[in-house]
Amino acid sequence: MDIKAVKIDKPDNMNFILGQAHFIKTVEDIHEAIVNTAPQMKFGIAFCESSGLALVRYSGNNDSLIELAKKNALNIAAGHSFIIFMENGFPVNILNTVKNVPEVCQIFCATANSVEILIAETESGRGILGVIDGVKTKGVEGEADIKWRKDFLRKIGYKF
Repeated sequence: MDIKAVKIDKPDNMNFILGQAHFIKTVEDIHEAIVNTAPQMKFGIAFCESSGLALVRYSGNNDSLIELAKKNALNIAAGHSFIIFMENGFPVNILNTVKNVPEVCQIFCATANSVEILIAETESGRGILGVIDGVKTKGVEGEADIKWRKDFLRKIGYKF
């Protein structure tokens, strides 16, 4: 078995969700779930089919985000994984909706950070072992950090 790290290639500050699902209709069902939950969101989805033709299946409502999802899915190339890139919203806007899509088995990460995907590869195929999401923790927040966090959440409309 080989273990590899695959870096997600994306613009800085672009949010995405990486998960695992189990069926070819995943892209259509996730597409419908996102549109019904956050109609303003622009997104691209790609899904790594794990049997048959083993293709990257894709959908979305924004060509550049679809291309970004396809490119990253092909780099990951781990069976039944999916990736969603988004604009005009955040993962928190759609995360529970995506988790509730019947084909979705798990979510590995939902972030705008720099991410590396840890992949195991055998003769049979590839699987995601986990993710490295962002940087190593540097310490514990102080009073000024708490104030910044609370102010930021209110500034972007997530707390009142």
